[in-house]
Amino acid sequence: MRVIPVASGKGGVGKSLAAANLAVAFAQAGKNVVLADLDLGASNLHLIIGHQKPGASIGAFLGNPKMDFETIIACTDIPNLRFIPGDAEIPGAANLKAAQRNILVRRLLAVKADILIADLGAGTHQSILDFFLMSGQGIIVSSPAVTATLNAYVFLKNAVFRLMYNAFRRGTPAYDYIEKLRGEGQGFKMLYLPKILEDIETRDPNSHRKFKASMDRFQPRLILNMLDSPSDAEVAMKIRRSCDAYLGLKVEHLGVIYRDSIQDISLASRLPILLYKPQSVLSQAIYRIADKILQLPEVPSPITFGSVDGSYQEAAMEAEIDFESKKEYIEELLHSGELSQGDLIETVKMQQLEINKVKKENIFLKSKLSKAIKEGYKP
Repeated sequence: MRVIPVASGKGGVGKSLAAANLAVAFAQAGKNVVLADLDLGASNLHLIIGHQKPGASIGAFLGNPKMDFETIIACTDIPNLRFIPGDAEIPGAANLKAAQRNILVRRLLAVKADILIADLGAGTHQSILDFFLMSGQGIIVSSPAVTATLNAYVFLKNAVFRLMYNAFRRGTPAYDYIEKLRGEGQGFKMLYLPKILEDIETRDPNSHRKFKASMDRFQPRLILNMLDSPSDAEVAMKIRRSCDAYLGLKVEHLGVIYRDSIQDISLASRLPILLYKPQSVLSQAIYRIADKILQLPEVPSPITFGSVDGSYQEAAMEAEIDFESKKEYIEELLHSGELSQGDLIETVKMQQLEINKVKKENIFLKSKLSKAIKEGYKP
């Protein structure tokens, strides 16, 4: 079974949108898909897929671990797609004990399906990190906003340190070393992981090999959501460079998704976007990402430099193509008289972006002209 946890460093970047619609895309491709709502502090994934609020849930299972886990896996109106609801109403559901977390992970990994997609909560709580590390093929969703990209990097950094603590058993030289760093105020604040690993390899080769094996299997992937223009796609390179330089981690880019008010209409209609408007630019981006995932091996092998570089070049090209498609889509609506208020707002936003770009170019040209004039009139 292919396990795909979907996380984000912060809320509001479209993580649940991506998880739910990817599940629909896989189901439409004929895969037996289970979608699990593991955002246990704010479970509302059922709203995105139009599923009625269920009675049995993960919260109920955690309250009674002897319950048959299969009883909380509900069928949906979408062929090939089943759903495991979370529970935002049971106190403490978001702060699981280690034993509860381990039981839940075992049950999830035992589910009979081709693909399990787990929509995780926002942030870097230990439970969220452990759910993300159920698989080496987790997806981190971010947006071009500075806070979102920073939080995406912090999430991946914490996931790497979580792997490190799992690999370095208490009492080993490696464990004692990173505990010493943390006690000195460095530890997790110390971002340059390759240097730490050099020291650990010298002190504790066995622990270093174990961690290296875990890192080889850890190959998170990135989706950049809520783009407004092709230039926004460049933000992904900042995440990639930071992970490469400071964590020694290769992050593959799955693709970009443009901001579209249609997602609000779709949510209000309680229909996944792929069902509400499958031909929209947003839906086509989801389908494209789903196809890429299905072409990846189920058991990940170490990512080579070439495959990573290629994924970012491809995503940049897709950003240009989708931007043109988005403009054509809005122009078509304008001419047909079917332009909604949301589409009109998006049109104005794009015009504002173009105006701001022209303003910046004008300021730059004026500066160069002023400098040239001054240099031409030397006394």
